Amino acid sequence: MTRFLTRRFVAMILLLFVISFVTFSLFQLGPADPAAAACGQECTPQRIAEARVALGMDKPFLTQYFDYMSGLIGSRHVGAPGSQTLCSWPCLGKSFQTNEDVTAIIGRALPYTLSVASGAIVLWSVVGVGLGLLAALRKGRFTDKLIVGAASVGVSLPIPVTGLLLLLFFVSTMHLLPFTINAITSPFGDAGPGGWFLNYLLPWVALAVLFSAQYIRVTRGNMLETFGEDFMRTARSKGLSRRSIVFKHGARAGITPVVTMLGLDIGTLLGGAVLTEQIFSVPGVGFTAVHAAQAGDLPVTMAITMMAAFFIIVANVVVDATYAVIDPRVRVA
Repeated sequence: MTRFLTRRFVAMILLLFVISFVTFSLFQLGPADPAAAACGQECTPQRIAEARVALGMDKPFLTQYFDYMSGLIGSRHVGAPGSQTLCSWPCLGKSFQTNEDVTAIIGRALPYTLSVASGAIVLWSVVGVGLGLLAALRKGRFTDKLIVGAASVGVSLPIPVTGLLLLLFFVSTMHLLPFTINAITSPFGDAGPGGWFLNYLLPWVALAVLFSAQYIRVTRGNMLETFGEDFMRTARSKGLSRRSIVFKHGARAGITPVVTMLGLDIGTLLGGAVLTEQIFSVPGVGFTAVHAAQAGDLPVTMAITMMAAFFIIVANVVVDATYAVIDPRVRVA
């Protein structure tokens, strides 16, 4: 296990460098000019040139890249020569638009994304796995057909459609729930757990409709396949109770592919639920990434891309290590 984790850690570092280089290169090749955007509307060629110097864009490409990456190792100075400021480690640079530390921008956006992700993950995991298991146990019956039909409808509904329908019905028409309040980031704040819950309920449901439908289909299919394996027939021949056969032996083996999905989905969601945050105006990481990309704000986009990649890679490692705990067949192998 130590060798496995060491190899995955080294691979993670190399992959993050590759992702950072590709992202940096795409911005250099793109049509957007961050210097012109940072200069303002009434901008002369001289002021654009000064802005390029202030942003460090007058240097060669590789020099810019290694200057940026050096901030992940230690502190560095940013800004125009003669007016540079010290950027403490980890230095992710300063925003081209606001000149604010990127670390502070992400630190302000991340609690919103964590609030969206935490409730949605719990909701779609419980609903998806629970209904998928129930459908497998009731194979061919009305309950199974109803659950599979609902999952087919849910998986075909994209987040924008579900989110807008929820806003139209529960907020605009029925006035049952409030629109997202940007000041609420934690259940322990002034709004309390109840206010936090109501504030993020619609984003959770919008995500859960799509993801739980996928989990229902995967869980049902894997459980039906597991029920037909030799070790399940052996368990039944020993006279074990149905509860023990299903939950102690079948569920642990059949749920392994679901853990893979869950790990990747958690990593992706922590990197920013872009569409959901845009629809419900949640100023999280995904919301911030969209606006940074539109404005050509390279430091913010780079930092969010690296963070999203980090979460996904770590999620993969955790999933691989979790396999041995859930499925005894992995430990034997």
